[in-house]
Amino acid sequence: MRHERIAAAESSETGPDDIVTGADLLALRLAAAGATHAFGIPGGEVLALVDALGRAGIRFELARHENAAGFMAEGLWHTTGALPVLVATLGPGVANAVNVVANAQQDRVPLIIVTGCVDQALAESYTHQVFDHQAVLRPLVKASFRVAPGTEDLVVEKAVAIARRGRPGPVHIDLPISVAEARTSLREAPAIPPPSPVIPAGLGPARTLLAAAQKPLVIAGLDLVQDGASGLERFLAATGAPLLTTYKAKGLVPEDDPRVIGAVGLSPKADAIVRPLIDAADLIVLAGYDPIEMRQGWRNPWPAGKPVIDIVAEPVQHGMHASSLLLEGDVGAILTALADDLPTKAAWSDGEPAMIRSRLHAAFAAPAAWGPHIVVETLRAIAPAGTIATADSGAHRILLSQMWSCDGPRRLLQSSGLCTMGCALPLATGAALGWGQPTLCFVGDAGLEMVLGELATLRDLRLPLIVVALVDKALGLIALKQRQLGLSRAGVDIGETDFAAIARAMGGHGATIDDRETLGREAQAGFRRRDGFTLLACRIDAASYEGAF
Repeated sequence: MRHERIAAAESSETGPDDIVTGADLLALRLAAAGATHAFGIPGGEVLALVDALGRAGIRFELARHENAAGFMAEGLWHTTGALPVLVATLGPGVANAVNVVANAQQDRVPLIIVTGCVDQALAESYTHQVFDHQAVLRPLVKASFRVAPGTEDLVVEKAVAIARRGRPGPVHIDLPISVAEARTSLREAPAIPPPSPVIPAGLGPARTLLAAAQKPLVIAGLDLVQDGASGLERFLAATGAPLLTTYKAKGLVPEDDPRVIGAVGLSPKADAIVRPLIDAADLIVLAGYDPIEMRQGWRNPWPAGKPVIDIVAEPVQHGMHASSLLLEGDVGAILTALADDLPTKAAWSDGEPAMIRSRLHAAFAAPAAWGPHIVVETLRAIAPAGTIATADSGAHRILLSQMWSCDGPRRLLQSSGLCTMGCALPLATGAALGWGQPTLCFVGDAGLEMVLGELATLRDLRLPLIVVALVDKALGLIALKQRQLGLSRAGVDIGETDFAAIARAMGGHGATIDDRETLGREAQAGFRRRDGFTLLACRIDAASYEGAF
């Protein structure tokens, strides 16, 4: 329907000889590439573009900060597949977006960031708010383009192809004012065909290793989230291998499936429990495993002699682990090709994966006392099937990522490569905008205070979002690390904000929570509420995290 709408717009509203602006050409190409929304804050240098986006059928959504706008675009992409687009004006707008562009690079998001800029001739003598956008962003993006007259649509075609190719990532387009506003003729842009799935020819050595393995183990990660889980399901069925996932890959196979052991890489407690499984495996298959998600404990996590098949979208010289066989291409398609040639077999006759899975679940069972465990457990029981949740960076995210069971992919969204604070609320905003159902956002009090302005964005969009703030009056994870290192407590304590009052002042429903019963009642009401947001401020003791993960 989306592409039919764009085709209709190009044929009926603007014929082939019609005069349009350069911004129109760029916007029409973004729409044809799958953009449905663009997020940002307008400035004088992007007004022509914002106007053109509307004519192309792309809805411009106003955020309160460019960093949040980029995360909203990512949240929408996760739920609908729409091309994520961030619009920023020159100077401070671009500078504000640096964090989310870095996140898109590290979390493999095909974000298109379009920035307004002054014309080069003017920039030689006019310096107000002017700096080299491309020089700032180039280290963080897969490519950076400056649009010249006559290249508006071609630049978008190239940018989108690069953003989506291999490991997805951000691409920057700098759009000068004169190019955006210049009158030109509508023309048919040269189409760059999407890449076909790549399967390497030499799969024989991998098949040999798989045929001989009696205890294969699969570790799935970020690259496979992009390709889909169908190949993974077939591969697990054929090999009898149990599955470990990174945090971003939770739900590729629903986590109530007994083959799914759990998530690894963030909790030392969880990693220690699954360590015997890694040691006992006679073959490890890395299915789109990207070590950018992992902590230092995952440097060289298996001995050099262990057979390891590393299936990646594209190689990265990370030095985090060794492998005996590297397969580059479409991860899901490679798994399918390998599974199709394997006879289904039983594995792990000693039942060790089931024992490890049981130990892992028991290690994160909620205690009787009120605290973050009870918050997660209560909300997991109440949240309907298919609920999308987001997690901010902090102690709560580590616990949540172990306790929150995902029944499908992209159901627990977070910043895993960059681990940036302030991401959960805008990620949830974009996700709720995309799928239209009540969405959960887990955030610490410090993280929420970083993005309080986006509650106004929620108010204006009237989205069914439930914001769960874990209020411990501290940077809990950093304070925990200080104690572990024997350092003095400094720079981690914050005062208590009345978030419930703020929520009500900004057009939502707010409640302060101190027990399981109140949380259950307010959460159920939040899931019923379809017109506006709910903020549940759950007061907890920071000491509850001690030894939790």
